[in-house]
Amino acid sequence: MSETVRFERSHDILIHAPAGDILDYVSNPNSWPEWIAASQHIESPDRPLEVGETFRERWYTRRGEVILDWKVTERRHPNLWVAEADTGFIGKIIARYDVDETEDGCHYTRTIINPARPKMPTEQMIRAHDDEAEVSLRNIKNNVEKRRS
Repeated sequence: MSETVRFERSHDILIHAPAGDILDYVSNPNSWPEWIAASQHIESPDRPLEVGETFRERWYTRRGEVILDWKVTERRHPNLWVAEADTGFIGKIIARYDVDETEDGCHYTRTIINPARPKMPTEQMIRAHDDEAEVSLRNIKNNVEKRRS
């Protein structure tokens, strides 16, 4: 059996909105194309998804189109949502969204985990992931805060 590596990357931002509004926005997969550049099409009910529900995402990368079949594995409203998708190219992807209230607003953290990648991503891939995450977080912040005004 070949060895694999665990890869995990978290990014966070302060959002001035109630925790429930933030979690409801990011846990509705139909919002993903609004804030994730690679996410092009979602097949899902247009609402926040609960544990056990599934959805399909069409994703475009440098390698072309990828179809991801996701399943929601955890939800604790208004603070946590987790979904998983199995892929043939990097193994399982786990998307974890945490929202914690603070005195200044809500601290939103998006963590992407690959528990068993065939190999570690290159520094260039990590930089690209970080750059995309920064844009995604700004989009989430802007979209959620704009809905409140």
